[in-house]
Amino acid sequence: MFTRSEPCPTARRRVALYSHDTQGLGHTRRNIVIAASLVAARPATDVLLLTGAPEATVLPLPPSTEVLTLPTLHKHADGHYSPRVLSGPLADVLRMRSLLLDTALTSFDPDLFVVDKVARGVHGELDPALIELREHGRTRTVLGLRDVLDTPVVARREWQAARTSEAVRDLYDEVWVYGDPTVYDPVQEYALPREVTRKLVFTGYLAGPRPPGLQVRGSGSLSPDPPAQPFVVCTVGGGQDGLDLARSFLHAVLPRGLHGVILTGPYMPAARRADLIRDAERRCDVTVHEFVAGTHEFLRRAEAVVSMGGYNSVCELLGAGCPALIVPRVTPRTEQALRADRLARAGCVDVLPPAGATSGRLGDWLARRTRASGRPRRAVDLGGTTAVPKLADRLCRLGRSAEEVPHVAV
Repeated sequence: MFTRSEPCPTARRRVALYSHDTQGLGHTRRNIVIAASLVAARPATDVLLLTGAPEATVLPLPPSTEVLTLPTLHKHADGHYSPRVLSGPLADVLRMRSLLLDTALTSFDPDLFVVDKVARGVHGELDPALIELREHGRTRTVLGLRDVLDTPVVARREWQAARTSEAVRDLYDEVWVYGDPTVYDPVQEYALPREVTRKLVFTGYLAGPRPPGLQVRGSGSLSPDPPAQPFVVCTVGGGQDGLDLARSFLHAVLPRGLHGVILTGPYMPAARRADLIRDAERRCDVTVHEFVAGTHEFLRRAEAVVSMGGYNSVCELLGAGCPALIVPRVTPRTEQALRADRLARAGCVDVLPPAGATSGRLGDWLARRTRASGRPRRAVDLGGTTAVPKLADRLCRLGRSAEEVPHVAV
């Protein structure tokens, strides 16, 4: 076991990033973007990604980055968890996850530890590791939050139930919000307490230039190239609930001369994806891809994009600057709908509710937006990938003396 109590062979920085990922790849993809921006800004950086999504191992990763996957969990519609693969009680799987996290973080001994959204991990699985890191006093800890959590009522209830404010007070140095408060301000919307707001920093959306050097590990077939001819795209995030939107796009009349590309995501049920591919084969102007590692290339070159409204998808759309129609998920959370509404008010995107996203309306929108010139939009801070490395540098430079370490009460 190598820890910093032994001589470090190089002056490399170590960064660990955690995401619980019980549904989809959103949290892990966000952490990969953060990791890539940190490595691009400071190449002498080693990164350890801790994730509950084994699919992360085939995503494009920055150099010097390893992925440690945890035993997987499934989150039910009522908010309860269960083991996704392993049999036995949830408590046993959580205990295993907690031990893996504690061992990995103790051994890796990071300079910076960034936790995505769930401050204490699933059912407090991060508590032992966070307490040990805090008592050691060298690792700087950050809670990273997307711009919108949920409606204020739901977000406040879940925040209180997880004792997030107490965790921030005792276990974290800063809270980074990956958004622009002029679009959505969680401080006001969620009435965050002072012990949280005094540590809070807005980074801007993680939608800046794509950090260089991302590498796809494994078969190159996982990342097909965009079409050579002009095209429009439908992307449904992870795909677990994107079948209806994909079908509507598939049956829409596309603008003349444009090819259609559907990105189903890795979580669309295999039987449903097979039906979609079989239906698409009846058309010569639509292609279906199950999984595309470099979606940014498709979005950057697309004439227009129809998309669900997850945080990462929206950031990719904003960064690409393409005309975008958001069809947000509205259950079990309204997070996507809230984000889409605020960005529509800023003139960044168009929005259709899922019930209104018929083939006819999608076809009309595609025809209209591929003919129209650019439209005025309010300035929105898209500089998150530039801001995060600067915040990390500043935070890691701050020393921590033993007397500065607060009593851990969580």
